[in-house]
Amino acid sequence: MKTMQLELPEKMAGEIDELVHDGWFQNKNEVLRAAVAEFIQRHRFELIEKFQRDDIAWATGQKGAAGK
Repeated sequence: MKTMQLELPEKMAGEIDELVHDGWFQNKNEVLRAAVAEFIQRHRFELIEKFQRDDIAWATGQKGAAGK
């Protein structure tokens, strides 16, 4: 697994602590992994479409620049 560092507002950090304290999650890392996984799942198609549009924009820009 890769380790990442994250800064959160105090209120959000407190809410994460509460989730762990109340037994919803075993630790803070588990909360954050679940949150990121949920975000990716909800936005997967949106993100893929954005990457494809960016790629097409880059390719058409490169094609236009090569023909000059």
